[in-house]
Parts: sequence; C-alpha cells; structure tokens
Amino acid sequence: MSGGTARYDLPETDDFTRTYWDAAAEGRLLLRRCGDCGRAHHYPREFCPYCWAGEDRVTWEPTSGRATLYTWSVIHRNDLPPFGTRVPYTAAVVDLAEGPRMMTEVVSCEAADLRIGMPLTVTFREAADGVWVAVFRPDQGQSSSRTQELPASVPVPVSAPVPASVPASVVRR
Repeated sequence: MSGGTARYDLPETDDFTRTYWDAAAEGRLLLRRCGDCGRAHHYPREFCPYCWAGEDRVTWEPTSGRATLYTWSVIHRNDLPPFGTRVPYTAAVVDLAEGPRMMTEVVSCEAADLRIGMPLTVTFREAADGVWVAVFRPDQGQSSSRTQELPASVPVPVSAPVPASVPASVVRR
C-alpha cells in the first residue's frame, strides 16, 4: 500500500488468491480440497499441506458456512491500524464443518456468552471498499450474510490471580 497508514487487516491479493477474495465479496467462503488425499485445508495454498500434491490436484470448494468455536481471545489493545479503533473485539479460531481450522473474528456476541464448541455461521464484513473478510456469528439457523458494523464487545473481568511471572505492564484491570 503506498502512501498513508498501512492497513494490516487487508489481504495482498494475487492471481491465485483472487478467486478466494472474489468469492468473499459475493458472500461465499471457499477452502481448498486435495484430489489425492481428500483433505480440505484453509488458509488457501496452491499445494496440499498434508500430502504435498501439486496445484493441479487441489481445487476450490465452497464451505457450508458452519463452524464451531475452538478458542477465542478478547482483544482490548492493538496498536496496528485499524484494529486500535475497533477494540475490544473477539479474535477466534473456529473449526469449519469441513474440517480445517480458521483464524477469524466472532461478531454479534458478547464475550460472556461465548462457549467452546458453540455453533457459528459465517458472515462477511467489509474491511475496505470492495474487500470483504469472513467473520463468524452465533448460529441462528440462517444462511450467511454481510455486516458492516461490528457490535461492541463486553470485556470479561479478570477473576483469576495473575502469576508473578507476568509483567504488570501487560495486566489490564
């Protein structure tokens, strides 16, 4: 990106990833599946990370849009643009119904309501003009949709004692 402040949330598209980002702009989440070993993977790569089959054996495949929450962290401080203007937000890892894990963000859910294994549905947020990214919301039996405004998260209070090995400068109370 030339001029202005760098955006760390925007993809660097190329001929290979353009298919993925074009689908996201249409409200569809894609993954890659290997024709040799049959395994799906995400993030998209030109080869299979499991059996090393080449790009001629790995194809794009639409997902169901369903996932379950594997883990999450509520981010209260982030100095990289534009994340700092969006805190707090919920960074997460989800298990896609098709198998792969995906790093993402959970929206439309207060942090106190998150649970490991909770069902989620993909939705898309416009990160910049024409650039849509997959995020997930609690499953309410609906198909994927797009959202531009993110709801405010509620910080989860720290109730456990902080180990002495953690510097006081990183503890936020």
